[in-house]
Amino acid sequence: MRLDSLVLRQSTWVSTAMSFRQLLTVDFWRHFVKFNVVGLVGVAVNEGVFLALRAEGDYYLYASAVAIEVSILSNFFLNDFWTFRDRRHGHIAVRLAKFNGLMLIGLAVNLVILYAFTTYLGLDSAISNLIGIGAAFLLRYWLSVRFAWMKKEEESVVPEASGLPKTG
Repeated sequence: MRLDSLVLRQSTWVSTAMSFRQLLTVDFWRHFVKFNVVGLVGVAVNEGVFLALRAEGDYYLYASAVAIEVSILSNFFLNDFWTFRDRRHGHIAVRLAKFNGLMLIGLAVNLVILYAFTTYLGLDSAISNLIGIGAAFLLRYWLSVRFAWMKKEEESVVPEASGLPKTG
């Protein structure tokens, strides 16, 4: 076994062990609970905008895309000023652009599920929308913690944990 392969495996194991230990911290659970509270507000915003647009006769996929974006924006501001206040750094416009870009991945997941459940399973679009929100939840949380509101010290550790050489 090559030394660099052994070091990479050890680095991966240490990174996994550190990630598991982070799950046991008060800091993790405080952020997780706050993220869930913000998420519930986001669900209400999303479903409210969705139903309002549907009542106006808008196509369900369009209504959902707009509703998701409105909830992404509301969630950003709530998370930025409350949930991850201790992790903020950089200009708010940069944080918003980064968060919005990451959450668009969740938007895609949500829309695919909405379309599939409404079109192929015959569920009401409001119910399919809620299922899509739930399905994208864990992905959005992971993206938020890992990339949107990363602690400053974690930014310098990421290249080493991935086995890539540190630059800069």
